[in-house]
Amino acid sequence: MISTEFFSEARRLGLKLNLSGNGPSPMHRLDNEALFQLPLLAMTILAISKGRSKPELPEIGQLVGECLERTVPGFKGSSQDIGWSGNLRIRTIKALTFLDTTGLIIIDKVTREISATDLGKKVYSGAVEGESFLAHSLKTIELSYQYIRDEARVRGEVN
Repeated sequence: MISTEFFSEARRLGLKLNLSGNGPSPMHRLDNEALFQLPLLAMTILAISKGRSKPELPEIGQLVGECLERTVPGFKGSSQDIGWSGNLRIRTIKALTFLDTTGLIIIDKVTREISATDLGKKVYSGAVEGESFLAHSLKTIELSYQYIRDEARVRGEVN
């Protein structure tokens, strides 16, 4: 659903949010906790599992971290090394479980490769349509994954 449709529907249904407005509003800042959320991780997994080169289950947490580190400007060249983040890996497992349960990915029991289903590819295609920030970011994540695989291939780590 497009945001304009959402707000039109909310107006039509007369939906209202009751906010008290009491108390101070907390200061917000971007940190690891704000970044590693299920939708972003799920879309990242779809981005890297929809192509020909399929990620393997044991390496997915590292790959998601590396792709985000290369894509999100705040993490480029940082010393945080989010590819090794335990929190990221736990959240990646939750995103994988969500994608598997909803039929957006399939995990091959023999090869342990993660593949986007036709439905998963359709969801991803809808997300990268247009010129939105999300579309640009997902396309960059996709390129980052290709570069990671190309670099590993040069080092002789990938077939």
